[in-house]
Amino acid sequence: MKQRVTGIGGFFFKTKDPNKIKDWYKTHLGLNTDQYGCSFWWKDQKGNDCMTQWSPFAEDTTYFQPSEKQFMMNFRVENLVELLETLKKEGVTVVGEIEEYDYGKFGWIIDPEGNKLELWEPVDKAFL
Repeated sequence: MKQRVTGIGGFFFKTKDPNKIKDWYKTHLGLNTDQYGCSFWWKDQKGNDCMTQWSPFAEDTTYFQPSEKQFMMNFRVENLVELLETLKKEGVTVVGEIEEYDYGKFGWIIDPEGNKLELWEPVDKAFL
C-alpha cells in the first residue's frame, strides 16, 4: 500500500458566527478569507501544488456527526478506496459512503476518542 496520509487537508471548527470569525482572522492575522474560510497553498516534496483548507462552520452544523466534537480534521490521502478497505479490515469505524467531486474523493472515519476524521484524495488542480 502507498503512503496513507500525505498531509493536512484542512481544519474545520464550529463557531457561533462563521462570518464574524472569518473577518476577525482576516483583520488580525491577515488570512485571505472567502466564503469557505482560507486556502493555504504549498508544494509537496515532489513540487506539486497542494492546498490545505481552514474553515469555520456554524455551531449547529451536522457535518461533523456522528462526532459531537467542536472540530474535524481533514487529512490528505493517497488511494482513498484502498485505504478505507484497509482501515475497515483493521477495525476502524468508517462513516457513510465515499463522495466524489471534481476536486477529489472524500471518506470519513472515527478515531478511538470519537473524533470524525475526513479523508480526502485531492485533485488540487481543480482549484488552480
